[in-house]
Amino acid sequence: MNAELPMHGAGPASVVALPFNSLLNMHPASEPDQLLELPAGNQYLNHVGTVHAGALLTLAEASSAEFLLRHCGSAQNIVPLVRRVEAKFRHPARGAVTSTASIAPEAVDRAIADLAAKGRAILFVTVELYDESGAHALSAVIEWFLQRQP
Repeated sequence: MNAELPMHGAGPASVVALPFNSLLNMHPASEPDQLLELPAGNQYLNHVGTVHAGALLTLAEASSAEFLLRHCGSAQNIVPLVRRVEAKFRHPARGAVTSTASIAPEAVDRAIADLAAKGRAILFVTVELYDESGAHALSAVIEWFLQRQP
């Protein structure tokens, strides 16, 4: 991305440092084309032995935030908040789960213009989750509301 979208404060260098994500042992993925990884573990399983929907949704939300943090910059006066999550569970996930994310190239420029004109903007981040076998476990779109603080 060419434009830099300002985000709030001097927060963590990665969302994995946030207490809830840290509690889940979420960490940066080892592959360069992936963002985050939720490791394999019985604590993440549901009643049928696959990765729980809540764990997958948490990874998707964290991955969208990590994507914004890595690719859109940081600043002191913009607060990002999740406004909506739309997710489709595609295949039961087993073992470790990794994520990828993307955003429409023109979306950052539009968000910068909206922040300048209105003090707020909306961004949509698309997230895909894959389990350790490569199965496509989840597709999600995370809607972020960005608000300029006085």
